Amino acid sequence: MRIAILLYDRFTALDAIGPYEVLSRLPGAELEFVAAERGEVRTDNGMLTLIAERSIAEVPRADVLLVPGGPGEVAARAGGPVLDWVRSLHETTTWTTSVCTGSLILAAAGVLEGRRATSHWLALEQLAALGAEPVSERVVFDGKIVTAAGVSAGIDMALQLAASVAGERVAQAIQLGVEYDPQPPFDAGSPSKAPAEIVQLLRGHSRFEAQLT
Repeated sequence: MRIAILLYDRFTALDAIGPYEVLSRLPGAELEFVAAERGEVRTDNGMLTLIAERSIAEVPRADVLLVPGGPGEVAARAGGPVLDWVRSLHETTTWTTSVCTGSLILAAAGVLEGRRATSHWLALEQLAALGAEPVSERVVFDGKIVTAAGVSAGIDMALQLAASVAGERVAQAIQLGVEYDPQPPFDAGSPSKAPAEIVQLLRGHSRFEAQLT
């Protein structure tokens, strides 16, 4: 099973690496980091780079497409070869997936028209403006399209996808192998749970908010 993870300048590292850690453990999985051109691609904080082993021109097909989010999604969804590649690849994928604001790239490619989908909570209105039906859920399946909410939700999405691909026992074994047993110190992981002042603070200063306005 060939899994293509799209990289672009200023993507969010965990959006790609979280699902990578899960999906790379699937039996028969062959993962590739893919970008417009081969080579280094920097993350949103500029302190980390990943290597794209293949260019989009070298990957005309994949069983699974994964699109991460990050501030750089604005440029990625503005048009051009990457957006065309996403649109083309989706035609033959078994699964097309995104994490966080990666769903905005899928929407801009026309993949989410009329589809239920999620994204980072600060991006849901923008998702609706791009033709999707926004859903405030952590992971959303709509046919072969699977979208995850903000950043850390990519791990949950990958585990659910692993269960769909290889069965729950395999997915559970992967979860145990990576010891994914979240026990956060605060119950502030969604706007419905976080204190109101924290929600407003993030609305005013979040990099997600900045990229959407």
